[in-house]
Amino acid sequence: MEKQEIRTFGRRHGKKLSQRKEYLIAHVLPQIAPTTNAKILEIGFGAGEHVRQLAQDNPDAIIIGAEPFINGVASLLSAMTDEKDNAILPEYKNIRIFADDVRIMLKNSAFKFNEIWILHPDPWPKAKHEKRRLLNAEFLTLLSRHLEKDGKIIIGTDHWEYYEWITERVPETPLRIFATNLETIKTRYQSKNMAGTDAPKYLILQNG
Repeated sequence: MEKQEIRTFGRRHGKKLSQRKEYLIAHVLPQIAPTTNAKILEIGFGAGEHVRQLAQDNPDAIIIGAEPFINGVASLLSAMTDEKDNAILPEYKNIRIFADDVRIMLKNSAFKFNEIWILHPDPWPKAKHEKRRLLNAEFLTLLSRHLEKDGKIIIGTDHWEYYEWITERVPETPLRIFATNLETIKTRYQSKNMAGTDAPKYLILQNG
């Protein structure tokens, strides 16, 4: 059977990178590829603010950040390295980066995670673009296979219609809704609040 191509929607590259960021992509990124002993995964980390917070809050755990947008990867690399010698700062030594569509990594690995974070995924609000939404039943099912026992998937979005749409997909998967209460997690995308809602909504999912 011919292997089905995995499609990534949205931009893969934005504005031109600085010379330093080009260096980091070429020389530092290859040194921090994902490892199988990782315990926490963040999907679509944007500029990496929350990945860095996870690393500081969990110094004994390996954190994988997955992001296909190369400018976001470069921003995280810039923030987690010393500007003088481009060495990784001690508090971020536990970060690994997968700079591509996370489905590629998950479909070709036996990774198991205690936590999988997905904060402010693109809601694709137009009806004709609904099929582009990442958090469909197929993808949630894939994530469920990569959870440790009692592991959690934490989803946050300020787009309430997308939130309801995700909750409607959950019964089609091996997952169940464990909780919906979580303090607002501050990120650059959360502060923009493009949907204009009062606050983000959260879902915490576990295997049922």
